Amino acid sequence: MTSTNIKLTRMASLVSLALLQMGIATAQEASNQEKEKNSLNLNSVIVTGTPIGTSKMKASVSISSLDADQIAQSAPTNAAEILRAVPGVRAESSGGEGNANLTVRGVPISAGGARYVQFQEDGLPIMLFGDVAFATPDMYLRADGSLSHLEVVRGGTASTMATNSPGGIINFISKSGKETGGSIGITKGLNFDQTRYDFDYGAALSPKTRMFVAGFYRNGDSSRPAGVTAEDGGQIRANITQELDNGYIRLSVKHLDDKTPMNMPVPVKTVNGTISELPGIDPRTASFYSPYWTRDIVLDKNNSKLATNVNDGLHVLNNAFGAEASLNLGGGWTLDEKFRKSSNSGRFISLFPANNSNTPAGMTYATGPNAGKAYGGPAFTATVFNTSIDDLGSTVNDAKLSKIFDLSGGKLATTVGYFSSLQNVGLTWNFNQYLLQATGDKPALLNASTTVPGSPGLLAQGTDVWGGCCNRNIDTQYKTNALYTNLGWESGNWNLDASLRYDKQKASGTYNQAVNQAYRPANLKYIDYSVNHTSYSFGTNYRLTRDLALFARVSEGIAFNADRIMFGNPLDGSVPISTNIVKQIEGGVKWKVQDFSSFVTLFQAKTDESNFEATTQKFTSNSYDAKGVEVEASYRIGAFRMTGGMTYTNASIVGAADASIIGKTPRRQAKLVYQLAPTYTMGDAVIGASLIGTTKSYGDDANTITLGGFNVLNAFVNYQFTDRLQGSLSVNNLFNTIGYTEVEGDGHAARSINGRTVRATLKYAF
Repeated sequence: MTSTNIKLTRMASLVSLALLQMGIATAQEASNQEKEKNSLNLNSVIVTGTPIGTSKMKASVSISSLDADQIAQSAPTNAAEILRAVPGVRAESSGGEGNANLTVRGVPISAGGARYVQFQEDGLPIMLFGDVAFATPDMYLRADGSLSHLEVVRGGTASTMATNSPGGIINFISKSGKETGGSIGITKGLNFDQTRYDFDYGAALSPKTRMFVAGFYRNGDSSRPAGVTAEDGGQIRANITQELDNGYIRLSVKHLDDKTPMNMPVPVKTVNGTISELPGIDPRTASFYSPYWTRDIVLDKNNSKLATNVNDGLHVLNNAFGAEASLNLGGGWTLDEKFRKSSNSGRFISLFPANNSNTPAGMTYATGPNAGKAYGGPAFTATVFNTSIDDLGSTVNDAKLSKIFDLSGGKLATTVGYFSSLQNVGLTWNFNQYLLQATGDKPALLNASTTVPGSPGLLAQGTDVWGGCCNRNIDTQYKTNALYTNLGWESGNWNLDASLRYDKQKASGTYNQAVNQAYRPANLKYIDYSVNHTSYSFGTNYRLTRDLALFARVSEGIAFNADRIMFGNPLDGSVPISTNIVKQIEGGVKWKVQDFSSFVTLFQAKTDESNFEATTQKFTSNSYDAKGVEVEASYRIGAFRMTGGMTYTNASIVGAADASIIGKTPRRQAKLVYQLAPTYTMGDAVIGASLIGTTKSYGDDANTITLGGFNVLNAFVNYQFTDRLQGSLSVNNLFNTIGYTEVEGDGHAARSINGRTVRATLKYAF
């Protein structure tokens, strides 16, 4: 039996079990039940970025919440794409099911990942670091039927309520079985090969015990056809909750085993700062995965040769166990405890163009149906980023004790907490280079006088690539402990709060760079250092009326470095260790009037950082200043609802070792980013769209290459055939727009958003 058949059999068994259990459940409430008229939910209680739950109208932070219906409205193809609908968040999700570049409010994206933003599941970090090269938290995150809602904090208390998150916190909050019932569904790609099965189910096991389970399985060629099974895998999550007389205890498990393609930049031509496409390579659909690849032979950390399948793309494995408790200890004291132990591993394989043309004389096909025949077309050098994710496992715990004191004239909420984390970062890099046919549709490897005899298409192996930079082995461990406290005062219409967080991190381990195709003990470097920082956040909120409030806040937070500072200065504690500091000031207004609600924030963010970028092999140390305004608004009249957002940012580089870039606009930072999402309900049908747009930005810090502005229109229609059966049709990038999100500094390669994809879903609720 093939691995695909085994996975299908397992998923069928899970669905059958769920159906058996669902048969005894009561009917779920209709999914189109009327929501709160104010779709910004300014009076709803939020839990992210606050020591104790509080309403948006009372909190002095900028926070957005999205429920399942709002998430579906933006037709996301991965978890990071959901965040395109959140004002203030810049989510470059063009890479596929992971490795997204993400930040908030002008805080820079200097090399990739999400350095200043923490991805969480149920209040705990998925990974402590958001910008590890080839290993970012969103790679281990999948949005499915287990997702209850999403809360996103920008700035504010993110500096003190979590570690490594001065820019913001993105918290994916799970369902816990409070609503009895479930659903099964199937989604098919209509203009591409993809089939996905989803299920979810929640039920009461006894008067005080409830459970929830959900999962998905997906198989296909992906939205960028490669001619191979590029997508194969899925996830299952479950939890059980025991209600107590003084609170609750919850246990949870997660298993993720998923294989998806990674979309890297493709060869382009850049003339006078303007990017244009090359013949035969459509940036929206190009895939250099192909049935005509041979095995990529790499060096593992033990100096053994290992054969890998290039078409495996991103293969991630995650197993996690969590425990959560909220207990009333008496006397007004409440204990909240969260724990999770995760194992994370896998492999990252993607193809990065080292140039946009490489046409040596005498080329022949090395693989494919034309193997051995002469080839006279365009070619390029393809660098295979082949990284073994040896160990990204973590153990995290967050415990906090809270009490509200009734004092004369008001209430004082006190919280003290202790966070501990053990994060492993174990990676083995290998970069081989091949001569590849310059086409985005099932390219073949090519032979020429420059390729290695006996190795189809191989131009350079491992330590012969890019000056020997990128055969690396990293085996490190980061122990982080943080003590934090918050005081919140409420009196009449005033809410004031102050919070402090003291983080101390101990780093240990080794890193090595291979020479002449071997890791040598003499080149081993040791890591042994400690860093610490005290972060703060002070805020105030004043309610002029029940529906109008003003707020202001000042904060400072830190993002510690991991692999980004390796292979530069010593990390044995003999020299100062570079860190990244963000200082923010913000203030704004929250306003509701009848069916209109809005959230407007003025902000300034100053960032000092150190960095290393894998594709350019450059270390940098820059300072940035960003000022702007962030608007989130909603309007509803009858069956029509409109939500939208806009972020205007004026950012500049104010300090750098390279004096020529001082005063320039940071790369990939647009002046204006906006979202607009209308929906209309007509009986059993709901139709809607989301427009996501950006003005132009620069692809490099020197501001010599322009990433043009673009708009992406997504659309959907849902139809309720019966109380239980719903069908939907969604289109991502309806007008098949090319939208570049990044470009290499010399302009030879750029990455675009995906082209048009159309999906149909049939869902049955129990």
